[in-house]
Amino acid sequence: MNGAAGPTPGTEEAAAQLIEDARRLFAGPIAFLKSAPSLQFLPDPAAPEVAFAGRSNVGKSSLLNALTNRNGLARTSNTPGRTQELNFFDVGEPLRLRLVDMPGYGFAKAPKDIVRKWRFLVNDYLRGRAVLKRALVLIDSRHGIKDVDREVMKMLDEAAVSYRLVLTKADKIKATELTAVTERTAAEARTHVAAHPEILATSSETGLGIAELRAAVLEAVL
Repeated sequence: MNGAAGPTPGTEEAAAQLIEDARRLFAGPIAFLKSAPSLQFLPDPAAPEVAFAGRSNVGKSSLLNALTNRNGLARTSNTPGRTQELNFFDVGEPLRLRLVDMPGYGFAKAPKDIVRKWRFLVNDYLRGRAVLKRALVLIDSRHGIKDVDREVMKMLDEAAVSYRLVLTKADKIKATELTAVTERTAAEARTHVAAHPEILATSSETGLGIAELRAAVLEAVL
């Protein structure tokens, strides 16, 4: 490709261009496609996919709604662990990529058979989905990485799925605390073979980091 066609990768200009391209993409058509309670219901692999994983109370639905600038795209619930399906959303027209809302994990009150079903569904999807380009693992900035998060990170490492850690609810803690938890999270990410080294801090309430998150989603499928 001719180098004059666009900004040089890795430069501030390129980063700004990626943010603008992502803004335009997510301002366009986005639609719920389907829910898949098991692998036989997965949609045809017609587009690259970026999956969102996180504990059941990490604010995943709120972040997805902020990411897409749509209040009701992902359903929020006061009942942790309610959604036990893979939810697929088409982004762009023509189709550019799919967002995959994975069922929340780490809910203490769920029956063991539900937890087991979650593990099989997620593990099989991660290992067998060729169009899955990246997973975004959401971490509550108030608590940092927990053991249940480490289990999912290990699962992603073993499946050789590239993933990135995203801090949520960054508006709920002081700036100094956010800096500290970001540094701790980055240090732990560096010990995992499939983890992206850079951490994103976000808030669905204030919009902090949302533009950068959109850019990270787009960058994952380029």
